This record gives sequence, structure tokens and C-alpha cells, in this order.
Amino acid sequence: MKRTKRSISLWDSFKYWFGRRSLQSRLIAAYIFIILGPSVLVSYYSFGLINNMYIRDAREKNESLLDMEELHIQTQIESMVRAVQVAYDDIDVQEYLSNTNEPDAEELVNFNNNVFKSLTRIQYYNPNVEHLRLFSSSKVTEIWPIFFRESRVVNEPWYQKAIEMKGMESWSFLYNDADIIYRYHGQTPAETPKVSLLREMSIPRNIHHVGMVQVDMLLEKFSPRTYSVIQDSQSQMLIVDNEFQIFTRAQDSFLAANPEMSAVIEERLQQYKATGNWDINYTENGNSFLLLHKPIERINADLLNIVSMDSVLEEISHTRNILIGANIGFITLVTLIAYVSNAFILKNLRLLTEEMKKVRRGETYSGIVIRGGGEVGELAHHFSKLMNTINTLVAQAVYKQALTKEAELRTLHNQIDAHFLYNTLENIKMLAEIENQRAISDALTSLGGMMRYNFKWSGEYVKLYDEIRHIENYTEVMNIRFDEPIQLQLDIPEEYMEMEMLKMSLQPIVENAVKHAWTGEEPGTREIKIRVESREQNAVRMIVTDNGVGIEQEVLKELNQELEMVGLTDKVPRGFRPEPSPYGIGLSNVQERIRLFYGQEYGLSVFSEQGEFTRVEMTLPKVLLTGRVGTNDKTDDR
Repeated sequence: MKRTKRSISLWDSFKYWFGRRSLQSRLIAAYIFIILGPSVLVSYYSFGLINNMYIRDAREKNESLLDMEELHIQTQIESMVRAVQVAYDDIDVQEYLSNTNEPDAEELVNFNNNVFKSLTRIQYYNPNVEHLRLFSSSKVTEIWPIFFRESRVVNEPWYQKAIEMKGMESWSFLYNDADIIYRYHGQTPAETPKVSLLREMSIPRNIHHVGMVQVDMLLEKFSPRTYSVIQDSQSQMLIVDNEFQIFTRAQDSFLAANPEMSAVIEERLQQYKATGNWDINYTENGNSFLLLHKPIERINADLLNIVSMDSVLEEISHTRNILIGANIGFITLVTLIAYVSNAFILKNLRLLTEEMKKVRRGETYSGIVIRGGGEVGELAHHFSKLMNTINTLVAQAVYKQALTKEAELRTLHNQIDAHFLYNTLENIKMLAEIENQRAISDALTSLGGMMRYNFKWSGEYVKLYDEIRHIENYTEVMNIRFDEPIQLQLDIPEEYMEMEMLKMSLQPIVENAVKHAWTGEEPGTREIKIRVESREQNAVRMIVTDNGVGIEQEVLKELNQELEMVGLTDKVPRGFRPEPSPYGIGLSNVQERIRLFYGQEYGLSVFSEQGEFTRVEMTLPKVLLTGRVGTNDKTDDR
């Protein structure tokens, strides 16, 4: 609250200070504001478009590279699958791997000239394949570099996984190509990351294990962009396997420069596998990156392209600086031109101002001549006219005020005499009683009570007793229309009958129930219950409930929202407010009066169940018009 008052005070001080500036200064300020606003908006919008364009171009370019690399990987996958399939389906290979007896020399020569050469051609026609190896579970004769015994690889990390796949494709990524022939025993081999496709072989299928087929390909051939040193240092591709091992180049690596990036990539991949959502943006050490992702489901791996946004952000910053500089230069130029133009235009206006000051001081007006015409010349002309006719205008104002008073008196004399209506109703009532029309007589009695209540508007406040009596009269009059009368049930403690309330505040609620609660086809009794109960903090709640058709939940929600907004939009002209719902026209008026007289914490709430009931709760302060009621010491006297 204090901050709001301070803001209002500062705003008022600024308006006072600005209002005392010269017209020339205010015009220049207005020019700057008028030009600065659109200029800033256009620049902001243009900068947003340029920013999005740069980022979109960078993303589309690198997504295209990612798609091309994925296509290359799919081609290599098909190549490896074909190589494995040829060896896997070869009957001679199956017999050799499953042979438990040592073949003689002639069999080995024939096998070498036919099957072995055929397998060698597989690697010849697929130069990217690094190794084609077949491992036998029996102690067959090894024919390097293709046929080996499984004892050489049983301890490899991929072996057990391939066995468990039972003849299905098993893909494995390794950082090094192990030397199973032990040619470089004791030496540390150079890092040669590779991908392997393995298939376990059983004869019959899934019964008797006889061996395994392995096809290896170095990752620098499997995914060239992952390991090549690209001239564009703003991006880096990498492959992540199902164990979250990351394979990529070591030179100019973003992973080395940003230590937390590897953990973030693993975390986002886990989230992607769980939810299917991928977060493309990443920032570390003040550097922004795009993490473009492409899953390769067949090999259970993911291809990523890390794109540095440094160069893009530099271009965006450069463009922003150009826009800011252009705006400053443009506004400065316009300010100088406006200052010179206003000084020339407002010269005659200053002369007219000086003449007006003389008149204000009581000096004799001698007239003013301004050359050049225009708005200032026209203003001087009319100022002279004004000084000559001011007395006539004063006389006219007095005459108009007299006419207004006369019109008000005439209106008072033309008002309708309410007693004439009361007497007429009494005469009709007597005629009805003479004719023994008791229903008509009772209805006229109720109608007369309603009219007296409506016409007698001596103040805004009435007793609850008077309002209830008016509702009883209204209900009796309305029951003339219905075959099934409405039963009014009251549950009001006696001590509340003297409590004050706003006149005609319960009646619109009951009228709403009569109009909307029943369609005329419902069986059973029509009931309206009015109950009054005490609430905390010196308040009471008046509850009006009907057993009608209820209100749809969507309409009920809109109605309560409309009631809640009453009193918060007082500065909005009523004609520009949203059209209220059919249920809320009278309720909105009641809500507006309650909050106007009692405060924002009081008012109406509506509850309903379709086909069951509609309940309107009115919360009012506990105030008495004539003394205290009961023993509640917290009840306020008005």
C-alpha cells in the first residue's frame, strides 16, 4: 500500500513538473516519445525476427547435417547386416563351426578354396568392414583372419550379451579394437573405436550353440563426421550407446572444454527414453549450445550434434548494436529539426501569451495583431472576440440556470401521486370481497403491499422483517400464475428480524428462482427456503435455496466469475462490460449495491447441482437499525 501511494505521489509530481514546462519543451518531448515508442517497438520486433532467423538457420543447417550423417550410418548398418547374413546363412560355415572332429587336410583345402575365399570376397566388396570373424564353440582348426575359437573372446564385454540375444542382432560399441591374435602382446594399442554386429549361431535354432558371427567397422568409417576434424569448429557430432558411452573426436572437443556437458547429455537421454521429450538448449560457463538429437533405434544408440551458438550470438549482438545506433541517430536528428521548427512556429504564440497576461493583471486590452494567420492568428482573433462578448456570455449562463430550475420544478409537479394507485387498489379489493372473490382480494392485498414497499423509498436500509414481508407478498402474487404454487419456507431466528439490510436485495434473488428454477413440467412441490445463520467476525449469511432444475456448471462458473468482478471494474463504463448471463442480471445489481454500501468482502455466491437445487448465499455485516437484538455483544448498532 505504501509503495502504491509513493508511486502515485511521484506520478503526480511528474505531471505537475511536466505541466509547468514550456509548450516548446513539451512538444519536443512529445515528438521524442511518439517517435521513440514505434521505433523501439519496430526495432524490438525486427530484432526478435532476426534473432529467431539466425537461430533457426543455425538449427536447420545442423539438423540437415545430422540427417545426412544418420543416412550414412543407416547405409553402413545395412552393409554390416548383409555381411553377417551371408556368413550366417552359409550351410558350409554352419557345418564347419559345428564340426566336433578335426577335418583332414583335403577337407581343409577344399574349405579354404571355396568357403573361405567366398567369405573373403564379402570383406572385399565391403571395404568399410574392418573384420569379418566367425567363432566356433568346438576346437576346430582356426583359419585366420576369419575363423577362430570362442575361447579367444569369452571374456570380451560383448560376448555374454550376444549369447543372450539367441540369434538376434547384438550391437556393441568399443573404444578399442582388441587384438585377439595377440600380435602386439605387451604393447598398448592405439585407440581405435569401433562398432560390432554379432549374431549367436545355434543348430537347431536356440537349441545347440555352435558359434558366433562378428562384423566390425571402425567408427571413423561408420560415422565419418563423428571423428573427422571439421573446419567448422562451431559443431561436433557424437554417438552415445545404450550404456551412455560417448564416442567422438578428441581434438577441439566441446566435452573437454565443458566438463559438465557429458553428465547433462546422459541425463537428457535418460529423460528422453522415459518421457520422449528432448531439451535442445544448453548453457555452460556462459556459452550457449544447441543439442540436436537423432535416435538410431536399430543399433540402440543416439546421434547428437552439439552446435556452439557463439558466432550466432555475436552476429545477433552486432545487429542489435546497429539497430540501437540507428535509433539514437534518428531520434537525435528529429529532435534538432523539431526544436528549430517549434521555435519559429511558436513565436506568435508567445506574443499572444504576453497579451493575455496583461489582461489577467487588469490592464486595458488594446488589441493584438499577428501576421501570418494560421492557428495562432485564428486564436488571437477569437481572443479579441472573447473579450468583447464575455459579459453577454455571463448573462446567458445566468438565464440558462434559471431555465434549469424552472424545468426541475415542472418535473416535480408532474410526478405520479402514489396514493391514487393505493386508493384504486383498495376499491378493487372491496369489489372482489363483495363478489366473494377471496383469491383476487388476497392477491390485491399482496400487490398493494408490494407497491407501498416499492414507492416508500425513504432510505437505502430496511429491517429484515420488512424485506421478508415483501417477499411473502411477491410469492403470493406469483402463485396466481402457477397450477402448483410455490411454498416459501423461512428459517430465521427472531433476533435477526430487526437486523438491517439493503432494501430490495433479497427480492431479486427470489425473483430469479421463480423465473428460472422450474420449467413447469417437474413433479412434486416447488419450494424456496430462506435461512439466516451467524458467521464469524460480526457477519451473517442469508441463504436462499430452491429445488429447481439447477444451473449448468459452465454457466455457474461464468456467473460466479462475473459476481466476483463486480466492484473491481467500477471505472469501466457499464455499457462496455461483458453481457451478463441470463441468471446474473439481477444478481449483479444486488452484488454491486452490497459492495458499494458494505465493502468488497461482502456479497453473493451461487452454488448449484443440475436437477437438484440452486443456492444463493448473501454475506452481510451484522448491523441493527433499532437497538440490540438478543445477547450478542458483537452486533453493531447503526
